[in-house]
Amino acid sequence: MGKPLHISFSLSFFFTFVFFILHPSSATNVYNVISFGAKGDGLTDSTKAFTDAWAAACASIASTTSIIFVPRGRYLLRPAVFAGQCTRTRIIILIKGTLVAPSDYRILGKADSWFSFEGVSGVSILGGVLDARGHALWACKAAGNQQHCPSGATTLSFTNSNNIMIKGVLSVNSQMFHIVINGCNNVRLQGISIKAPESSPNTDGIHVQLSANIAIVRSIIRTGDDCISIGPGTRNLWIERVKCGPGHGISIGSLAKDMEEEGVENVTVRTAVFTGTQNGLRIKSWPRPSKGFVNGVHFRGAIMDNVQYPIVIDQNYCPGDEDCPSQESGVKVSNVTYKEIEGTSATEVAIKFHCSATDPCTFLRLEDVKLSYVNDERVAQSFCRYANGKAYGLVQPDSCF
Repeated sequence: MGKPLHISFSLSFFFTFVFFILHPSSATNVYNVISFGAKGDGLTDSTKAFTDAWAAACASIASTTSIIFVPRGRYLLRPAVFAGQCTRTRIIILIKGTLVAPSDYRILGKADSWFSFEGVSGVSILGGVLDARGHALWACKAAGNQQHCPSGATTLSFTNSNNIMIKGVLSVNSQMFHIVINGCNNVRLQGISIKAPESSPNTDGIHVQLSANIAIVRSIIRTGDDCISIGPGTRNLWIERVKCGPGHGISIGSLAKDMEEEGVENVTVRTAVFTGTQNGLRIKSWPRPSKGFVNGVHFRGAIMDNVQYPIVIDQNYCPGDEDCPSQESGVKVSNVTYKEIEGTSATEVAIKFHCSATDPCTFLRLEDVKLSYVNDERVAQSFCRYANGKAYGLVQPDSCF
């Protein structure tokens, strides 16, 4: 399978940006947030300055590219929405400083997202640190007073947007998900760093759903939930050179939340490293009827280091065993390949295919897989339930097909 076309587009977009920086011309307008009243002291609310800079760049008709520049410093920002339709074909947000959330977690916690881009096209975010200060909200939830705690905000979200690049961004301590791509087309995330404690709840690193032609490359994700989560309606997703840990691994799902649910297809994960994670490569669905499906998934070249469940398909997903329906998953899982996967499992069952009785997993393929149990006194095992497939080359533990 070759790389999706959107990758070459995004690289072209990046090199165009570099050209404008090195060779500024009348075709480029630069909007410095300081000129709009922002202060990099970490104390002054700079939200209006950022939204005003966006409005000016969005409305500009004097250039082909607009650059919103954020100099070094710490900028205090409340939740903000950046919406299209802009007259500019390209807007670049170049961040040299750190964006920090208010110290009162409720201000951010009551919003869906801290920074929300909606209906935009041709937008790039390059560099910068996004510090959502999530510790206080996590502590509120851990205290058992969840009814008094806000749900929490995603740090950065793009909705119904096209031709997007996010490069060199560091997201730390998000209240909930760090980055969400929802209903988008042609998006590249490159050189992303995500950091949150292993104990932080629901802090998924990157979540993709209802989107097509997405690339996530050369990124490091350390968080308390899925490093990358892949939701319904995801097509043509390319993940390469991602390091995950701590976290819950790379997960397709959970699926089967709804009966009328779009499928997931054409997903490739290459050259991934999992260190001390709960899962490695996982597909999960609730045991409910659904019209959803997973088809055409290629996992290749992964290294597992002390991972609890390196390879897992779980079609009876029900965290906490609460409100679990006594049914079988209707999600059809087929054409999934695991190739050149090696390393160590922290549990005895290194390969687990727990599929649906009504819709068994089909056309699974294991090729050149070598997983050992960290406890040398026992041999790693594989487990199959309603799973059909074939093994090729060296497969350890022995295939259960």
